[in-house]
Amino acid sequence: MEQRVDLRALEYFTAVAETGSFTGAAARLHLVQSTLSVAVRALEHELGVTLFERTTRRVELTAAGRELLIPAQAALRAADTVRHTASGLADGTAGTLRFGIMHSLPGFDLAGLITAFHRERPNVRLAPVTHPDGSTGLARSVADHHLDLAFAAIGGAARSGEHPGLDVLDLTSEPIRLACPPGHPLAGRARVRLAELAGERFIDVPAAWGSRMSVDRHFAAHGLHRDVAVEVGDVATVVELVRAGLGMALIAPTSAPQPVRSALITVAPHPVFTVSMLTARGHSASATARRFIELAHQHLAPRPSGT
Repeated sequence: MEQRVDLRALEYFTAVAETGSFTGAAARLHLVQSTLSVAVRALEHELGVTLFERTTRRVELTAAGRELLIPAQAALRAADTVRHTASGLADGTAGTLRFGIMHSLPGFDLAGLITAFHRERPNVRLAPVTHPDGSTGLARSVADHHLDLAFAAIGGAARSGEHPGLDVLDLTSEPIRLACPPGHPLAGRARVRLAELAGERFIDVPAAWGSRMSVDRHFAAHGLHRDVAVEVGDVATVVELVRAGLGMALIAPTSAPQPVRSALITVAPHPVFTVSMLTARGHSASATARRFIELAHQHLAPRPSGT
């Protein structure tokens, strides 16, 4: 039958070994010496070895005692580590925070939030991740409890009941604008009507990404068709392809490179790009996640878009 060694008994054994006497160990542990002696005798019986050579004048470790002292001390240190880690998990000062982010995070200072949280709780491991399915994949991961929370753009999907397992806090919104190739008849205009874009060739991010979903829903709501000829997983690449004349694009200004923003064209009526914080509805978040969410409410003020 497997033996189970009491950690308290190991503590008694190491105290006697380190002090060199039962009297000193009893004083260290605030025990009656007879209680300590009985406990060590019980440990020796349980292990089947003699740990100490006892005489009227001294107490010395036996060969077996010397062999067992190092693993006993290691076991006590490990137990202390477990207790310390558990305490940190309970109060949110330790553990891992897994949160989702988009490939582009426009409109608010997420870096400032992460920095503030790390300064307050340096022992928490931060694990930000993206998802190949963009905002749709991030929302699914939060609902399935694979992530503690996510920053994503699901827009009208949250309000249409597509994500019933999520609580959605909108953080910032901005109008999506048009990037037009040089030489195109619409290039250089300050404003275009949405209907004028029907039948044009578009470059866009994949269909599950937040900005793409917002634009697709907007066109559908106005009964318009849009031809997405090229899909790429990076807004900067989208912009470069527009410059090369491959097509036009509808993008959130703060996700575009700075030099491009001033050339973007207003669309009327325009789609809206909304970044939100997603958490699982009805799920008991860890103390670490609760503190991060609390700080998010304090720190995620929208930044000026410059548009």
